[in-house]
Amino acid sequence: MNRSHTIYSSLAGCLCLALMSAQAMAQTDSNWQLSRTIDGHPDLQGVWENNTITPVERPDVFGAKEFLTDEDVEFLKRRIIEINEEGSDALFGEGVLEAAFSGEIKSYDPSTGNYDSQWMAERTIHRRTSQIIDPPNGKYPARTEQAITASRELAEHRLEHPADSWLDRPLGERCVSFGAPRLGSGYNSYWQIVQSQNTVAIIQEMAHDVRIIPIVEKPHIDADIKLWHGDSRGYWDGDTLVIETSNYSDKSSTGPETSRKVNVERLTRISESALQYQFTSNDPGSYTAAYTREIIFDSSPDDIYEYACHEGNYGMMNILSGHRAEERMAAN
Repeated sequence: MNRSHTIYSSLAGCLCLALMSAQAMAQTDSNWQLSRTIDGHPDLQGVWENNTITPVERPDVFGAKEFLTDEDVEFLKRRIIEINEEGSDALFGEGVLEAAFSGEIKSYDPSTGNYDSQWMAERTIHRRTSQIIDPPNGKYPARTEQAITASRELAEHRLEHPADSWLDRPLGERCVSFGAPRLGSGYNSYWQIVQSQNTVAIIQEMAHDVRIIPIVEKPHIDADIKLWHGDSRGYWDGDTLVIETSNYSDKSSTGPETSRKVNVERLTRISESALQYQFTSNDPGSYTAAYTREIIFDSSPDDIYEYACHEGNYGMMNILSGHRAEERMAAN
């Protein structure tokens, strides 16, 4: 069955009711054998979907519990049916789990009207209670004082100067970048992986960004060169593809000193239909310690869609002209 989300289609979306425990699948499928490329490396190629309902941080309702019980799963399946039948606003990211436990569907954008559920991909239940596996409490490390101050100053600036120019608007709204790797789930959250002997390419559906990753001995670019998505180098650690990325531009994030950030990704195929993805970020400008997330990407038979973000960039033009109108009314 084709997935339901696309910028161009009005096909009805829904929330997936199937329980997908990829770890269990890999353990119980004794007949599965890891397929390899002609070069002998694990074959990671294909389209992979990140549609998990697992939240980034562990909700307090779970306490120290790392994995969902069978009772939790049954409760979530029942609540997802109820939420889906309401046909209400789209639930981005971890909004599905939050709505399931709180009974309240919070609008993504209550000021102008939210996306509805047809914009979302089918969502999948995995067993973890948080994507963050380190720290063990399933929460982000404490933010630095510098990051807290920067966040407050940005909020104050955008309140006072919401659209003096396009530079006041977020990068995603300007269609410059949605970040790499982008790990949001449920909305254009598909990756396509293509391998050659010396290179791995990861195509992110969101904003159709392509990451070209050498997997041969090759030094990083000069430290003075900073990029929106950083400079990546890959290598094989047994059957795991490891990608190390540095040289991020400070402009690629609202956090301070993003150029000091180093990300390490580990991709391991654990079954015919599941890819274990671990992401460790050392971002000393924003957090007092490194953290690690784990996500299960599920195989998809579908193609990824084109993401035509600008579409003439009418949105930006109207945002700026709308603010000019507000200024004229205030002056009068």
